[in-house]
Amino acid sequence: MTAALLTLADSRLPAGGHTHSGGVEQAIAAGVLADPGSLAVFLRRRLATSGAVAAGLAAAACRAVDDADPVAALGALDAEADARTPSPALRAASRQQGRGLVRVGSRAWPHPAWAALPAQPHHPLALGVAAATGGLTPRDAAHAAAYLSISGPATAAQRLLAMDPITVAAVTARLAPEVDEVADASAEDLPAATDPLLDLLAELHAARNDRFFAS
Repeated sequence: MTAALLTLADSRLPAGGHTHSGGVEQAIAAGVLADPGSLAVFLRRRLATSGAVAAGLAAAACRAVDDADPVAALGALDAEADARTPSPALRAASRQQGRGLVRVGSRAWPHPAWAALPAQPHHPLALGVAAATGGLTPRDAAHAAAYLSISGPATAAQRLLAMDPITVAAVTARLAPEVDEVADASAEDLPAATDPLLDLLAELHAARNDRFFAS
């Protein structure tokens, strides 16, 4: 089971996450992110908002696999994800990554639960189903979602700013206690935290023609 959790949290999983910067590309363009210190602030901010929401949704989706009507339960959660994602650009990015995770997850862990998801589910829902079909718990799903909310953006910052990989790894490692705290707090709840700045950055990024990342 631990191996399944590591697989879900691995950036090498071909689910399309490497094409998304989690707002980092536009944050750099706006001067919000420029060095390891501002990267840590950005990641902490993202973890406390979209990371917490993703963790709660992933845990709930993991539980929904065993619901009497998983189609209805996952459909309701998909609507909850939409309501918690004000930015159209972020909703589109989440569904793109969800579709990619369904494609790889359904092959890695074949299970009827995959058919219960909406056609293009939000990423946290696909992550929760992947966790359930991989034999993991809702809390595991929450931890994977919380970690992914900072690991992908950290990698994007490293690439875009040519940061020292060791420095970036240290930044993310120091956030480990906060990742655990957010995941544990979100595993039994559906947070509704939002960040207008991240929403604005996403919309500005979507309008650009010179971007390297999809989001």
